[in-house]
Amino acid sequence: MDALTRILELARVRGALDLRCQLAGGFSLDHEDAGPGEAPFHLVLAGEGVMELPGRRTLDLRAGDLVVLPHGTSHRVRDTHGGLSEAPITIDTSGPLAIKRSEGEGEALDLLCGRFVHAPDAGPLLFASLPDTLHASLLGSHGIATLEAIVNVFRVEVGKLAPGALAVVTALSQALLVFALRAQLERGTMPPSLLTLLADPRLGRALLAMLRDPAHEWTVESLAAQAAMSRATFARHFEAKGKQSPHEVLTLIRMHLAAELLRRGELTAAAVADRVGYRSESAFGKTFLRIMGTTPARFRRDVD
Repeated sequence: MDALTRILELARVRGALDLRCQLAGGFSLDHEDAGPGEAPFHLVLAGEGVMELPGRRTLDLRAGDLVVLPHGTSHRVRDTHGGLSEAPITIDTSGPLAIKRSEGEGEALDLLCGRFVHAPDAGPLLFASLPDTLHASLLGSHGIATLEAIVNVFRVEVGKLAPGALAVVTALSQALLVFALRAQLERGTMPPSLLTLLADPRLGRALLAMLRDPAHEWTVESLAAQAAMSRATFARHFEAKGKQSPHEVLTLIRMHLAAELLRRGELTAAAVADRVGYRSESAFGKTFLRIMGTTPARFRRDVD
């Protein structure tokens, strides 16, 4: 398993589709700040529109665009003319997916709206390091045939809404998140984080080694060997790309892996501590409290 897949798994990221919007003429839809552990997304199936963000920032929306709001930022989706002379919007809840519609001139903006839901405790492992918006033009990205096929599957499934359609698009939504993350990394606009470490071929090998064997007594030297780099070069590049030292990242990974084990409820706290490289249950408990904000016992009790 590659490192990004494992991070997504630890963060328990899953997609949830909320509604479809088919909006023509003048329209304006406001979206409030999302709740904890939620990152809204919009996928444009057809047409054009504009997203307004705090600070008077705007994003043009075109067919094939995916916008993810990692921190649940409030926003407005409107027509390209400023939302003037708005047409009445109706909502159809007769089918398995609610549809908002407005009538008017011009091609309708056909939009899928949903959320990426993640564990509040593990989500920051991925989402805290992301910018306010991820904006990817999927049809203009590398691998256009694959992306076009995925967007077309979305169109067909939500158009027919045959049995199991929502399960199909929910499963595909996580693939879209990966494409959006890749696009951000390729543009070189991602701030230093675990993701920028993952994107580096050599540093990513060291990160994957930590994920695969958290109980190993990793040192800067042994991690540098995984990356085929000298100790000094590895430490310098790691902190520049990750904004944390190798030891800090190792501790973060160990605590999130421990949280995953505690959720399962199959091992004692002492056994979990040993699995992630702590011979002292007391030292493990103190570190878990510092990183996760709660004790192992309370964490296990709260997720039951």
